[in-house]
Amino acid sequence: MKALILNQKDAPLHYGEAPMPEAARGEVLVQLHAAALNRRDWWITQGQYPGIVYPIILGSDGAGVAEGREVILNPAFDWGENPAYPSKSFQILGLPKNGTFAEWVAVPHRQVYDKPAHLNMEQAAALPLGGLTAFRAVFTKGQLRAGEKVLVTGAGGGVALLAIQLALAAGAQVWVTSGSDEKIERTRNMGCQGGVNYREADWSKQLQQQAGGFDLIVDSAGGEGFGLFPKICNPGARIVTYGGTLGPISSLSPQPVFWKQLSILGTSMGTDQEFADMVQFVSQHRIVPVVDRVYALEDGQSAFDQIGKGGQFGKVVVSVGRF
Repeated sequence: MKALILNQKDAPLHYGEAPMPEAARGEVLVQLHAAALNRRDWWITQGQYPGIVYPIILGSDGAGVAEGREVILNPAFDWGENPAYPSKSFQILGLPKNGTFAEWVAVPHRQVYDKPAHLNMEQAAALPLGGLTAFRAVFTKGQLRAGEKVLVTGAGGGVALLAIQLALAAGAQVWVTSGSDEKIERTRNMGCQGGVNYREADWSKQLQQQAGGFDLIVDSAGGEGFGLFPKICNPGARIVTYGGTLGPISSLSPQPVFWKQLSILGTSMGTDQEFADMVQFVSQHRIVPVVDRVYALEDGQSAFDQIGKGGQFGKVVVSVGRF
């Protein structure tokens, strides 16, 4: 079969022949039609991820056909019995197990779900990892209720955009931050109330003027700006973090946290039940993940180059042939 293969650190991905996977007991072969990139994939190519093995076929997100069904794949393997946190055997598809940047992949039967009927293959491939992460952040950890005011940072990233779409579908009022005024305007077209450019010195004051205060903040960045979140939270608000692209939180005053009874919560990926609930919610509300660009599998290195440069609005997807 054809696949994108990572043979070593800091080397271009090789497009070529790879062994056809064999389905072990309890597994099924999936003929992939599309796969989507995540920042995780790019970090692995840079050698900045634990437990890297070579050669490896990356890719956590995929959509295709298995046993005559159009399906998407749950990339979170072996979460475990406790829904509060993953087990020690938890894995994400695409490392150490070969992933979705290939014509075929073998996965456990329980990881295969019916593709939402309103999505095409490229849109469906953009859903799994980002949708699961966003769903757990917004609903399980964030406990979002209709009518609440939500701030989602880093609008433009795949998880952030899905968090926006989930919150809007649940009846929330949503604001965003971004380093791009154009991206902020695009989120307005999606239904957001407003947003501010985090490059401006008074961005937190602008947000407070626009919204008054927030009941839920969903953040992927961390960094210095995180310390300002408690000041713009309403009493009883929740701050959920799922990433740290801007590094450590350098200044966080505890006083507004305890006086306002705030909750600061960490999250990553999610359980099988959350994945099933996410797929059902997306189908019910006919949510369509935002796709920035689609590349052919043989041009997959260009897709990785785009992720490395940044600036995309939505998911970068690889089409695994036209069926």
